[in-house]
Amino acid sequence: MLTYLALTLANLGYIDQARSRINDALSEARRLKHVYTLAAVLHQANWFDSLIRSPNVHIKEFLDVTTEHGFQSYLGWALAYRGRSFIALGQVQEGLALLTRGRAERRPTGAVVNTPVLLTWLAEAYALLGQSAEAGNCLAEAAQFAETTDERISEAELLHRVLGDLLNAAGDQFGAEQHYRQAIAVAERQNAKLFQLRASVSLARLWLNQDKRAAARDLLGPICNWFTEGFDAPDLTDAKALLDELA
Repeated sequence: MLTYLALTLANLGYIDQARSRINDALSEARRLKHVYTLAAVLHQANWFDSLIRSPNVHIKEFLDVTTEHGFQSYLGWALAYRGRSFIALGQVQEGLALLTRGRAERRPTGAVVNTPVLLTWLAEAYALLGQSAEAGNCLAEAAQFAETTDERISEAELLHRVLGDLLNAAGDQFGAEQHYRQAIAVAERQNAKLFQLRASVSLARLWLNQDKRAAARDLLGPICNWFTEGFDAPDLTDAKALLDELA
């Protein structure tokens, strides 16, 4: 329950409080010495790090526990987290291979929850490798999963902002702006301040490149000023740097 509280707090924008709950959960799981509970908490701790774009410091422990005890679905996530860490280091091909293995590991278990996240990570990796068709297929599959299961927790991020970034990279600024606006609207409706900030940064950067500095500043300023903690998180440092540039 502590990990779910942490992830909820992070989505709401209370990053320091979320980090504290994750640390509490890890301490409690280790105190209990119940290996499946530890695996579950390590999964959520890695999820939290990925959510706030911090280094995944628990990947090795998570991979060791899931491999030793044969927790197949969690092993799939451990491989996926390691793949994401490779991509962050610029080793995209290796990262894509691990993401693919992670998805394959989960498939026989029948697990469905959070599949859109994994598909979006695959799409981002394919896009970095210039494989736009594969990236598009993964995003379309993620959207289909969301529609079928009504899983909406990351809707602003997965179905709109990431697609906006991919469209922007492909030169479709109009399409990118439409998806950034949708991402902001969904995040506002859900009170997902972290995703609202991320989408606002993407749109503000697009507008800066179009020399719409005032509009970009007016968009980014209020959401940046809303945050009262977590100032060391990458999303907040990036937003502050862009806001300073706009000023």
